Amino acid sequence: TQTAGSTLTAQQPENNVVRVALQALSAALGGTQSLHTNSRDEALALPTEDSVRIALRTQQIIAFESGVTNTVDPLAGSYYIESLTKEIADRAAEYIRQIDEMGGAPGAIEKGFIQQEIQDSAYRHQKEVEAEELVVVGVNRFQIEEAPPSGLLRVDPAVGEAQRQRLADLRTERDGAKVAQCLESLRQAASGTENLMPLILDAVHAYATLGEICGVLRDVFGEYRAPDIL
Repeated sequence: TQTAGSTLTAQQPENNVVRVALQALSAALGGTQSLHTNSRDEALALPTEDSVRIALRTQQIIAFESGVTNTVDPLAGSYYIESLTKEIADRAAEYIRQIDEMGGAPGAIEKGFIQQEIQDSAYRHQKEVEAEELVVVGVNRFQIEEAPPSGLLRVDPAVGEAQRQRLADLRTERDGAKVAQCLESLRQAASGTENLMPLILDAVHAYATLGEICGVLRDVFGEYRAPDIL
């Protein structure tokens, strides 16, 4: 389970700590087997170390202070929870039925159904927020004047330059002939029905780059472009 990054707001980002805590508690009450908590500043940038620590401490407080782990299923017997579960299951089954009728997920993607559903859902959500039919604290209700955000993670451009230099050094020091041979073997296998994984591993062990490996596969298989949805 992962908390919903889509609910994080750039406005009053401290509020995201509360949002994440509620979502994480809901996941624990629902019996999740693993949990990832988003950081408070992810609507603005990659998270800082402090933000990541707060996200981790959120899980630890729920696990060790809340008492939610003292019983296997704390919401067992709740009529309301059962009714919500049934509603979700019924609506999911209807989605699956529609997708099956289109030939499964590949057919639904080719028809643009899944893309259209995502776009329609995002549009409805935005309209509800703008009309204040859906309250988002700090965005369309309880706003305040805020200074530009500070303390965000800034990645030093030198990191990128150092990585480019490492890549250049790698290409100079590796066995170029062996890399070329591995990539050609991968290209030939991709044109048939052979298992590609051993050949990809051979290319990796020869220090072929991810871009080079993907380039070979792209040459053989082409690059998928989803149909445009109006």
